[in-house]
Amino acid sequence: MKELVLAEDELEMICSLFPAQGVVLLRGDLASGKTTLVQHFLKFKGYEESVNSPTFSFMQHYKFKNLEIFHYDLYQIGFEGILQNGLFENFFEEGLHLVEWGDDSLEKALKKQGLKVLNIKISSIDEKRKYVIYE
Repeated sequence: MKELVLAEDELEMICSLFPAQGVVLLRGDLASGKTTLVQHFLKFKGYEESVNSPTFSFMQHYKFKNLEIFHYDLYQIGFEGILQNGLFENFFEEGLHLVEWGDDSLEKALKKQGLKVLNIKISSIDEKRKYVIYE
């Protein structure tokens, strides 16, 4: 477990800890900074276009500089919605999968399939955010 307390302009520190492949589950309350972290990560990797939460599309796919990054927002559909919409198979695609609102059911299913999962729990502390990273 690793714990960081960072302001928004310090997010490169946590972005450097993301794996090149696998699944990162971003957990936290509404407005805790999950989408902001994804935006900073993509910028950190050199993506120059705007990045929005895929709240209504459920998934965005970014392909640039030999990178494949998948960004999911499961707030409205949850793990059952992933299964019903045929999105679970996407996690077997080579690349990095960043999942907002990933839950224990999704984590268990991913690990059962042998996929590497990193959890990041985000919470607000005044003007900063606390990031607790579990492998």
